[in-house]
Amino acid sequence: MAKFCLTMDYISKGKLSVAGVLLKFVNNELLPGTDVEPKKFWDGFDKYVHELSPINKRLLETRENLQKKIDDWHKNKGGKDIDIKEYSNFLEKIGYLKKEGEDFQIETKNVDSEISKIAGPQLVVPVMNARYSLNAANARWGSLYDALYGTDVISESDGAERGKKYNYIRGEKVIKYAREILDKNVPLQKSSWKDINEIPKVENNQLNLKLKNPKQFIGYNKKSNNLSSLLFVNNNLHIDVLFNPNQTRGGLKDKAGIYDVILESAITSIMDHEDSVAAVDAEDKVHGYRNWLGLMKGDLKYEGKKNTGNKPFTFTRKLNPDREYISRDGKKIRLHGRALMFNRNVGHLMTNSSILLQDKSEVPEGIMDAFMTTAAAIHDFKNKKNSRTNSFYIVKPKMHGPDEVAFTNLIFEKVEEVLNLKKNTIKIGIMDEERRTTVNLKECIRAVKNRVVFINTGFLDRTGDEMHTSMEAGPMIKKGDMKSSKWLVAYENNNVDVGLACGFSGIAQIGKGMWAAPDKMADMMSQKVNHPKSGANCAWVPSPTAATLHALHYHQIDVFSKQKELKEKVSAKLFDILTIPIADRPNWSVEEITKELENNAQGILGYVVRWIDQGVGCSKVPDINNVGLMEDRATLRISSQHIANWLHHGICDKEQVLEAMKKMANIVDKQNIRDPDLKGYALYKRMSDNYETSVAFKAACELVFNGKQQPSGYTEPILHRNRLLKKN
Repeated sequence: MAKFCLTMDYISKGKLSVAGVLLKFVNNELLPGTDVEPKKFWDGFDKYVHELSPINKRLLETRENLQKKIDDWHKNKGGKDIDIKEYSNFLEKIGYLKKEGEDFQIETKNVDSEISKIAGPQLVVPVMNARYSLNAANARWGSLYDALYGTDVISESDGAERGKKYNYIRGEKVIKYAREILDKNVPLQKSSWKDINEIPKVENNQLNLKLKNPKQFIGYNKKSNNLSSLLFVNNNLHIDVLFNPNQTRGGLKDKAGIYDVILESAITSIMDHEDSVAAVDAEDKVHGYRNWLGLMKGDLKYEGKKNTGNKPFTFTRKLNPDREYISRDGKKIRLHGRALMFNRNVGHLMTNSSILLQDKSEVPEGIMDAFMTTAAAIHDFKNKKNSRTNSFYIVKPKMHGPDEVAFTNLIFEKVEEVLNLKKNTIKIGIMDEERRTTVNLKECIRAVKNRVVFINTGFLDRTGDEMHTSMEAGPMIKKGDMKSSKWLVAYENNNVDVGLACGFSGIAQIGKGMWAAPDKMADMMSQKVNHPKSGANCAWVPSPTAATLHALHYHQIDVFSKQKELKEKVSAKLFDILTIPIADRPNWSVEEITKELENNAQGILGYVVRWIDQGVGCSKVPDINNVGLMEDRATLRISSQHIANWLHHGICDKEQVLEAMKKMANIVDKQNIRDPDLKGYALYKRMSDNYETSVAFKAACELVFNGKQQPSGYTEPILHRNRLLKKN
C-alpha cells in the first residue's frame, strides 16, 4: 500500500505523519467539546501507538508460527485419521490451547440496562452509510403492522397479495395477526383483543381493560382527552398500542380504533467500521468517523429523495427523540427512543495509510479506531443520547486467543489514559469467531473480566477460520453441510455455556449470528426463535423490519429464565469443538463439485465486484437462485477458503474454478447491471466484458487461488489493495 501513501497530503505530528484530511477532522470536529486538547491527544497517540505497534506485530507473527506448526502436524499425519486426544495434546504443547484457570465471575460495572436487563434483537450496519446508521439507531421502536404487511410473514394467498395499492384483504390479515400477538403477550382476563369493539378508556390513571397480569399496563397517552396510546411490558420489552378512530390504513378503519402496534425492537445496534464497510484510506476512515461522531453528538442527519407516484420529494432523517408517557400512578415516563449503540472497531491484522509511524509503516488500524471512536463517545457522556452510565461499547473482532484479548485491554487502558477517562469506561464485546478464541474462551473472558459486556458466535467467519486452520487436514465437507457438523453445534453451545459459567446473565450479552436473508422473514420467524431458546439474550438481524419481527421471539421466550435452566445442563465438549469437518469419502460427482464451485464463485463475485468497483462494503446480493442475501467479508472468507481447500486437495483444478468464475461473472453482471440499491455509487461495470482488465474479477480470482496463503484466510489484504488500485 505504501506507493498509494506517497501521494497523500501528510502533516508531521511528533514522530507521526498524519493525513491532512484526518488531522483536520480530529482537531476541528472530533476534539472540540471533549476537554481534550489536540496537543495532548496527538502526543499521547504518538507515544502509545509506537509502544503498541511492535506488540501488535509480534502477536500476528505468533498467529503465523502457530499456523505453520498446525500445517506441519497435519502433513506429517499423511491423511491418517486424527486422534482428537493426540491433536489436543499437540495444540496444548505449542501454546495454541491454553491451560484453563480456576472459575471466576465477570466484574463489569456501569452497564446500560439494554445490555444487562433486556433481551432482544441486535442490528448491525455499516457506519459509513448515514441512512442505514440512523435507521439502525431508530429501530429501537418499530411498527408491527408495517413489518407484517410488507413481508412474507403474512401469506399472499386468498387475495392478500402485496402491490402498489393498499390491499384490504391483506390489511385484515395483519390486524388479525397483531391481535393474536396481543392475546399471547398481553392477555385479557376473560376475553380477547379480537373482541374489543371500542377504544379502551383510562380514567384516574386506571385502565378499564381487565388484564390477566395488571402489572403489564405501565402507561398511556391522550390527545384531546381521548386515549391515543397504551403502553404494556412483557419480558422487559415494551408494546405500544396506538389508537385513533379517525386514522385509517388504506381507508380501512379498525373497530377498536387501533391504528398500529409499536414494538420495542432493536434494543442494541452495532455501528460497524469493519466487515461491512470498504474503508481503505484516510478519506474513507474520516467518513466513518464523522458519521459516528454525529451519532454520539446526536446531530447526524441524512437527506434523501423519494418518489411517490409522479411526485418526487426530499426527506431528512435524524435520530428519534425519547418517548414519553403517563404512568398508571400519574407520573411521567420517559423511554429511550434509540437503540443503544456499540461500535465495531477493526481487528489487529489490518493497517491503514491514514497515519504513518516513525519508520513510515502504516498505523495498525484497530489502534487508530480505538482512539478515534472513543474520543467521539466523550460527546455522548455529556448529552447521554446513547449511554446513561457513561460507558462506551467497542466490539472487537478477529482476536485469536487470550493474549490478543489482553492486548486489546492494554490498548483500551492507554486510550482511557490519554482521554482522561476512568478505568474500564471502555467496555468490550468479544467476537468468538476464531477457533483459537473458541477453545480458549474462558481465558479470553478472564483477560477482560472487568470490562466485558458481550460475546457472540458467527457461522461464517468461524467456519472460514475452521477451514483455514485445518487446511492441510483434508478436503472440507460441502459448505451447506457445515451447519449440522459436530464442531459447529458444540461451538454454538460452548459460547453460551462459558458465558453463563462466567456470570454473564444479568450483566452482559451472549449473542448469536446474523439472519442473512432479509426477504425471507417467514423463514426467520420459524427458525430464529432457536436463538433465545438457546440462552442467547441478543441475536443479529439485517434490517429494522427484521428487528421488529425477531422481537416477537423475545416476547415468547423469557431468556433470563432460560439461562437459569441452562446453567444446569452438561457443557459442550472440547473434543467435539476440535473435530475437523473433513470429508470421510470425498467421492462427489463432477456435477456435485461443479454446483458447489459455482455457488461459491457466484457469492464471491457478487460481493467483490461491489466492494472493489463501487466501495460497497455490505449489501443485499442475489445468490445463484436470485435470493437476496446480506453479504459482508465473512461470507467472502468462507466461500474463498472453501474453494482454496478443494483446490489444495485436488477435488477440483484451476481450470474448473476459472471456468466457474467466468460463468458466474456473466450471471452476476446480469443480476447487478440495473440494481436500484446502488444509486449514488459509481456505475456498475461489467466483469465479463474483459476478464483481464476487470480489477474486481482479478481480485476475486486472487482470493481463491491465493487463499491458502492469506493470513488466517482473511480477505482484507487483497480487497484493500485492489480497491486502492481502483480508486487511484
